[in-house]
Amino acid sequence: MTADRPLRIGITCYPSVGGSGILASELGEELARRGHEIHFISYEKPFRMPVHPRVFFHPVVVNSYGLFKYPDYTLPLSVKMAEVSRDCALDLLHVHYAVPHATAAFLAVSMLPAGARPKVITTLHGTDTTLLGRDPGYGPAVRHALEHSDAITTVSDFMRCETVRVLGVTRPIEVVHNFFEPQRTSRSREEVRRELGVGEGEAVLLHLSNLRALKRIDLLLAVAARLAPRNRFKLVILAGDDFAPFAAEVERLGLSGRVVVRERVEEIENYLGAADVGLFTSETESFCLSILELMSAGCPSVAFAVGGIPEVVASGETGLLVKFGDTEAMAAAVEALLNDPARRAALGENGRRLAREKFSAAVIVPRYEAVYRRVCQQR
Repeated sequence: MTADRPLRIGITCYPSVGGSGILASELGEELARRGHEIHFISYEKPFRMPVHPRVFFHPVVVNSYGLFKYPDYTLPLSVKMAEVSRDCALDLLHVHYAVPHATAAFLAVSMLPAGARPKVITTLHGTDTTLLGRDPGYGPAVRHALEHSDAITTVSDFMRCETVRVLGVTRPIEVVHNFFEPQRTSRSREEVRRELGVGEGEAVLLHLSNLRALKRIDLLLAVAARLAPRNRFKLVILAGDDFAPFAAEVERLGLSGRVVVRERVEEIENYLGAADVGLFTSETESFCLSILELMSAGCPSVAFAVGGIPEVVASGETGLLVKFGDTEAMAAAVEALLNDPARRAALGENGRRLAREKFSAAVIVPRYEAVYRRVCQQR
């Protein structure tokens, strides 16, 4: 293989709304723009899978046989990975999230003859290490798949350290941070704020997440309930899942009319441009892509200083971080930014510059390409 020819790359990820799936989709798009051929392999098209002549989708069919109490995904996925690898002569499989994708890739490669086996790169995004890695029913399988990957990357130094600590992985793990490349907005800031019902003098606090338990939506609403006066803000939640389970808590805290929810939004740039402050209350994060998305739009965030977030946010320079669980301190930090537009703008511009210099596609995608080239040249 010549050192600079375009690669044929299989990408497997969860297609739901979440950081790992979004990053995989964006990476596929950027790689296709650079001339590579991209093959997504999953049970449905990823949430932001690009439309591009060099991007293809191969669906995995999962059958519900009466023999099985629970439908199995790993084996059909591995068979499809092997099939696509053989038929499309893939150079490598890049799997995002270890469970079950890395194990399926290991099985897929084992099905193929030696001369037709693609390399396997596994990218760890979060709970595949911090949650499933601790589970005795998953941990050994995760460790086995990682030890048999040709390369391992993860999205933060925090995640690298956690993977070594929790799983005892002895292979090198390369940190390749997430990236975000904002698209052009289709609506003005004023149009979006009108659609959200934001009144004169009201600020938009923006939260983006899949609403999983680790995102601590209970604490998010508790912070909003501490802000005074109530008529100074709208908390806008771009939800990757159904927000209905939290409706009663919104009512109990007296936040009705203050919380606006939009589900499964694809054109997020419109909402990023309409925000004044980002608000995140996760109890752990491997990176927090949503904070980076806001940084790219020049909007500072207030978050708990957990996991990999301090690798993204320089507290006091590009945003504000407080101790986990201190909703009073977080509310005070939000109010401080709302009361000081000049400081808010300065933090936002600092964040925009950092996003461009450290977390852009131009910086990050070549690092993935370098990993690909390196493993493809290994015997």
